[in-house]
Amino acid sequence: MRLAVLGDVHGNAFALEAVLADVRSAAPDALFNLGDTVWGGADPARAWALQQEFAPPTVRGNTDETLAGWHADRGQVWQDWLRPLLPAELPARLGALPTTAEVAGGEVLLAHGTPHSAWTALFSADGGGAPLPPHQIAQRVQGWPGARVVVVGHTHTEQVATHGGVTFVNAGSVSRQPRGTDPHARWVLLERRAGAWNVTFRRVPYDTAAAARWARQHCPLGEQEAALLLGPP
Repeated sequence: MRLAVLGDVHGNAFALEAVLADVRSAAPDALFNLGDTVWGGADPARAWALQQEFAPPTVRGNTDETLAGWHADRGQVWQDWLRPLLPAELPARLGALPTTAEVAGGEVLLAHGTPHSAWTALFSADGGGAPLPPHQIAQRVQGWPGARVVVVGHTHTEQVATHGGVTFVNAGSVSRQPRGTDPHARWVLLERRAGAWNVTFRRVPYDTAAAARWARQHCPLGEQEAALLLGPP
């Protein structure tokens, strides 16, 4: 069994196109999407159209909640800009997504942040600090005894840890790489062989300059978004 997992598209159609092409070359049995679908400024309408056709969201991201109106005090500039660009029913659709999904007969557990909250980072206490030890990561995933692999996103940082026979994975992000890292688009391939799960992180180059140019020309926080897309100078 071979599963592709992507997440944190953040409205970047340019990066998503490159990732989808790489996913097709890998020919997985299924493709899953960890959410944070459209909250970003590199052609989010086209990014949503691509996700709807090829990689519909599997679980709910924190910015999906915000666009759905769950957190009225967050990101009003983005909300006001995004809503007219997207299908009217999309915010409610994103808000109706689950926090977790069990796939591969329950052996793979998917979430955006942790199984309990799209806003909480699985691998660290504050989302950006030192990684938690594996046993503390495992404590955040109690209640799913059949899970052999847990895959999350949210912090946009590729990570892997193991504890008690369970592998914990952060898939990285399709878009908006953390400061100081290269701007490649990321996704992860899970392969089950002889009862064991293997994890392969994939990095895909794409036209970051075109994405940044689109953001500068069209979105209200264009320079800020372009800096996130381009990565370090």
